[in-house]
Amino acid sequence: MAIIGNIIKTVIDLRDTFSQSKPVEEQKQVLKDLLKEAKGTAFGKHYKFQEILAADDPARKFAENVPKHDYESMKAEWWDKVIAGQENITWPGVPDYFALSSGTTGNESKRIPVTKAMVDSIRKAGIDQVFALTNFDLDAELYEKEILMLGSSTDLDKKDDHYEGEISGISTSNIPAWFSGYYKPGEEIAKIDDWDSRVKKIAEKAKDWDIGGISGIPSWIELILEEIIDYHQVDTIHDIWPNFAVYTSGGTSFSPYEKSFKKLLAKPITIIDTYLASEGFIAFQDRPETDSMKLLTDNGIYFEFVPFQQDYIKPDGSITDDAPTLTLEEVELDQDYILIMSTVSGAWRYLIGDTIAFTNLERAEIIITGRTKFFLNTVGSQLSVNKLDAAVKHLEDALDVQIPEYTISAKRFGDDFYHSWYLGSNMSEPDTEKIAQELDDHLAEANKNYRVARGKALAGVKVEVVPPNVFHEWSSAKKKKGGQVKMERVMGEEKFVEWESFVEKIQS
Repeated sequence: MAIIGNIIKTVIDLRDTFSQSKPVEEQKQVLKDLLKEAKGTAFGKHYKFQEILAADDPARKFAENVPKHDYESMKAEWWDKVIAGQENITWPGVPDYFALSSGTTGNESKRIPVTKAMVDSIRKAGIDQVFALTNFDLDAELYEKEILMLGSSTDLDKKDDHYEGEISGISTSNIPAWFSGYYKPGEEIAKIDDWDSRVKKIAEKAKDWDIGGISGIPSWIELILEEIIDYHQVDTIHDIWPNFAVYTSGGTSFSPYEKSFKKLLAKPITIIDTYLASEGFIAFQDRPETDSMKLLTDNGIYFEFVPFQQDYIKPDGSITDDAPTLTLEEVELDQDYILIMSTVSGAWRYLIGDTIAFTNLERAEIIITGRTKFFLNTVGSQLSVNKLDAAVKHLEDALDVQIPEYTISAKRFGDDFYHSWYLGSNMSEPDTEKIAQELDDHLAEANKNYRVARGKALAGVKVEVVPPNVFHEWSSAKKKKGGQVKMERVMGEEKFVEWESFVEKIQS
């Protein structure tokens, strides 16, 4: 009998019984706490946080006084001073860490401050997520099993008075002492920087562990499970880890990977979505009745929302100066919003580049709908990433295939624009014309703007099918394997030229 597991589960059940969330009120308090803490910083003095705190409506005054920032403007105006080691610039003191983030492949790494307060915030969110597992009616034995957390290396780089690394490496290097007995692959393996070497070591050790849960980005988790299965010459990962029951997905939508992922399993598992960015732990799924995630409204991050409308979006994916912002109290259901964050790491009215939609206002539950720069609208088709994901999932079901990776661009062929798709799949002898027609028909039926575009500037769809490993090698060539690296779902014309040259080279 799982005695310890039952005790842990009972404690979690009791905590959940007494926990009640009031998202709107929590957000009002978080804003006040942030302003109070940072009012003595250079940023707080410049934008008169003390006056904002004294206003009748601090949220509105905050939006009026403080401009929106993307990474470039935040860095140039404020964070360059933080990186240089100056104190009390955007948050009291100096940060202990800087998260290196390029998000998707091919961009120069950003350096985003990560303070002790943010480390505590991420840790609290992780603990809250563990407590939320009671809602999923999992066996008590699961709470005695080990958890494989696969992110970037925890061997952080020491720079002057701080450390640098990806956010997954930073957060993993700060796991509580009591959790270390459950955590795999363990400190020694987690510090291996080279992805292939780390995967090889994990495969070698896999049979020594009793894994009940796994956490990480779907594309890289899928690769490592395949490696373990191949190394031990078994049929599924459950032949190695029979108690594997929960997968916590994060970093990108799980939908494109669902079908190929399930091929690696011998039995169903519980899949839970999370939303952790370099700027903070934003949301996680806390109940099984929905695929949506609960926005963390009481954890050191204040959220604002810009309606994702074409009038407010510049060609480079940034937003116009006159774009309105809404508070949590003002948002509506099923509308796309650009997410803005102010945090305990000293990010202020900061655009992280993601778009979300609310599925439940009372619970503040959201889904990620895409990236502002991954919005395909060159010819008026207005396709967000979630719509592209849905089209790929339809294709998998209609053709009975697996397509864990894809990318797309609007490309000119002669005088006409086409949506040019690259699908990552091991399907044999693909009929690309049939696939293109299936995609085109589905998108036209499911999306009004696409249907209108097909009657005007958009001439049609073209499809190329390449092995999934081509996408992994692209990620490796552009940055490195594993960690927080995610594939671009939508590419601009220049990047797409580079991509097509890469595909031609790797397949020659």
